Amino acid sequence: MSKIVYFQCPTGISGDMCLGALVSLGVSIEYLIENLSNLGIEPEYKLWTELVSRKSQQASKVHVDLIENHPSGSPLRSTEGDDPREWSHHHHQHHHHGRHLPEIEQIIEKAGLPPRVKAWSLAIFRQLAVAEGAVHGIAPEKVHFHEVGAVDAIVDIVGTCLGLDWLGIDSDNQGLPLLYCSKLPTGGGNVRAAHGIMAVPVPAVLKLWEMRKCPVYSNGIERELVTPTGAAIVTTLAIEFGSPPEMNIEKIGMGAGNKDLEIPNILRIWLGETTDDDINQLQNSEISPYLENISVLETQIDDISPQAIGYIFEALFAVGAVDVFTQAVGMKKSRPGILLTVICHPQDLAECETVLFRETTTLGIRRFTQQRAVLQREIQDLITEYGKVRVKVAWKGTVQDKVIANVHPEYTDCAELARKYDIPWQEIHRLVLQSWYAKNHQ
Repeated sequence: MSKIVYFQCPTGISGDMCLGALVSLGVSIEYLIENLSNLGIEPEYKLWTELVSRKSQQASKVHVDLIENHPSGSPLRSTEGDDPREWSHHHHQHHHHGRHLPEIEQIIEKAGLPPRVKAWSLAIFRQLAVAEGAVHGIAPEKVHFHEVGAVDAIVDIVGTCLGLDWLGIDSDNQGLPLLYCSKLPTGGGNVRAAHGIMAVPVPAVLKLWEMRKCPVYSNGIERELVTPTGAAIVTTLAIEFGSPPEMNIEKIGMGAGNKDLEIPNILRIWLGETTDDDINQLQNSEISPYLENISVLETQIDDISPQAIGYIFEALFAVGAVDVFTQAVGMKKSRPGILLTVICHPQDLAECETVLFRETTTLGIRRFTQQRAVLQREIQDLITEYGKVRVKVAWKGTVQDKVIANVHPEYTDCAELARKYDIPWQEIHRLVLQSWYAKNHQ
């Protein structure tokens, strides 16, 4: 049997919520304090926990109180009007100076932490540095972390790794904990940070999601729900995002967020066991195609000019439609018409429906929720003798043995080069495919 955890994040995730849920599972706060003291930053903070209520549900809240009078204290982030979670602790809003990645790595390297804790903590901060560097256009080593490099975030990240190790969570064949995570809510609104007012999700969180191809959705709560620290923890350590894996549940840990929201603001960590056969099946199962829910809108129209259809297509794609198509149909009174079908993600259904009612003459739209199988894919940049072309690469197979399913050069890139050099589009398309396969030894 292997010990695993599942992070259920109905109101998102932050570093202090992770600590709270782990303490709720039985991780000793004294154990965390003792081991975190080896980081050499103990004079800058105080760690303590309490039981709180969120919508009548009890959960553990872990506080990282920064020492206001410490020489390195500085107000890096205002908490006015947002829900900053790990950046807003107890009676003050002051934070210690930001740190660069090499300094944080040195702190962790010298702390004498358990081997897995050190490896996981370093991986999380490096993942965060890569994301921040991509956002700001600088090397990861040059990133000045501002809030996420402050003492409380170091405590949150290293403390979370200490808790997972203390619980005895088993590792996979790549050394990652057997940690699974639900889809993450996007949140909304704005937050005030070191760089000014930013839209939620903040850029670092979006970049982390993009890097991991993270599944997300909107739960309708317009607050900051996933912080950079929380996103870095799960995008680095989680083996898989989605529904819970097959497991025998032993205990549920409840970690409270700072604010009361429309639903209980609690991160729930499921602790349990699964057989080694189940783990091997999860690690070696086909990673694609994967199933996702998709929304389908349909309506028949027999009294609109065909000239309007192209405009409607563009308007639907602009609000997030995945695909739009028409079919010729015979309607009542023997009128020829069209069946207009829109495929979109559930969170974009309302906007697509608004476009249909605004731009067509329809009086009713049918809604369906279906499942579709989707291949894993990525966009690769390929440099050819005529210029750069984006190539969409899709694959199937196992985690250890990916098999390329199809390769498609981006139409618009091929068309642009074909017009620029007065070469047939099909010739550009053929050359791109030939170059890609030659480069990848297929």
